[in-house]
Amino acid sequence: MANKRNNPVWVMSSAFDKLTLKELISAAQEIGAQGIDLCVFRRDGTRKDHVATHLEYEQFTVDAAKCLLDDFNAAHLRLSLGAFENMIGGDPAERIKNQNHLLKLIRIAHLLGGDANDVKVGTFVGYNHELGMEAGGFQKNLDEYRRVFAPIIKYAEDLGVTVLYENCPMEGWRSATYTNTYNNLPGVLAARKLMYALIPSRAHGEIYDPSHDVWQHTDPVAVIAQSDISRIHRIHVKATRNLLTKARIDWGGMYPMQAVDSDLAARAGVAIPANDWDRHHYEAMLPGFGGSDSMDWRAFVDLLTEKGFDGPYEIENEARNSKDTGNRMATIQGYQAAVRFLAPMLWDLDESAGYVPRANAPLSPPPAKDIPVTTIDKLRS
Repeated sequence: MANKRNNPVWVMSSAFDKLTLKELISAAQEIGAQGIDLCVFRRDGTRKDHVATHLEYEQFTVDAAKCLLDDFNAAHLRLSLGAFENMIGGDPAERIKNQNHLLKLIRIAHLLGGDANDVKVGTFVGYNHELGMEAGGFQKNLDEYRRVFAPIIKYAEDLGVTVLYENCPMEGWRSATYTNTYNNLPGVLAARKLMYALIPSRAHGEIYDPSHDVWQHTDPVAVIAQSDISRIHRIHVKATRNLLTKARIDWGGMYPMQAVDSDLAARAGVAIPANDWDRHHYEAMLPGFGGSDSMDWRAFVDLLTEKGFDGPYEIENEARNSKDTGNRMATIQGYQAAVRFLAPMLWDLDESAGYVPRANAPLSPPPAKDIPVTTIDKLRS
């Protein structure tokens, strides 16, 4: 095992969509986490899966920032923000709303101390399928990404904030009647490398989630070996168990299951998607909770440690046997199991207390001066 860097373990708040912020902080303490990645989705957004809004993002002030930092310091926790939507595709009016919401979160992160307090802003990029269906469609999506995100990243850089992309392809984001399940540009390492080449600023990076590569038959250890570690600021802790089902044999492991006439499928004895997310023959899990998953976590963590990763490991609970049960204690137990699973790989061994995390440094006070909310049209003018 590589020498530990004593990384903190955080929770992502999406699994606690029914809790208030005060209740969420208490849940994080009960779990034994050292921080929370606060989901701050638009309340009027179109996305309905795995969303939560744990911060009042309208009319956020310096005083609100001070109160929030005080609450997290009192609980000995740290924090980040995120909302994960389609920024470059989908309905044109919705994508503008998503871009403007991201700008609000960047401003809030700045008021919370930004990079000085390790307050990052998580997002998706999304995908423009109208461009994607044209010749050279992937390059056109890269160009659209640069057009949309270049001013956003410059804005974040000027405010001392880093924007982080998550690598989920969002395979169930469109109806199963569509052939393709690639719905978020940074869903593969090649795209992320190209994105950094297009916008060289250091004010953007990634939240790397190994579970998404596992069902794509890509070893997360190999991905980390080929990644620029300075671009990785967060690791999502979520596991994938690849399923050896009849459907996997029928459809293969490279392409998603396709939606065809149900009567025809029944006559042929062929499985078809039960829902939009039922495309790639896997089960979402938490490591160490309810069975083995399909990756080598020890090798993964050891390589991250060897390469100098010192950021948080954020537990994202979408497990069928935990969050999806709708049972609060099963959700808590899933998080707790993942913390215990990670502890021997991340934390130092104390003679009396066992494996314990390093104490958080206090969050610094917010900047004294407020800044106005901006919108994407103002950045482009």
